[in-house]
Amino acid sequence: MITPFNILRHELIGLHVRILNASNPTYKGLSGVITDETQKTLTILTNEGKTKRIIKDQVVMELTLPSKTKVRVEGKLLKGRPYERVKKKQRIRYL
Repeated sequence: MITPFNILRHELIGLHVRILNASNPTYKGLSGVITDETQKTLTILTNEGKTKRIIKDQVVMELTLPSKTKVRVEGKLLKGRPYERVKKKQRIRYL
């Protein structure tokens, strides 16, 4: 079960995402469903039906979990190969 506490160790494909902040201004406000993930990028199928590839460490995003909980995640925490990230233990600081 995906929770805000273990989101970094789960599969992201299929989750709804909204880009809150980005160093690249074209990413800002982008939203849709994550369709693919690589070591450094996420592929998003936007609400308009277009596919966009974004660089993880340039964004702060809001992920909507299956339980409808929204979680804010810095993309640089997701950097790495998906299958390696799932195995890696990371400490998360919550404010």
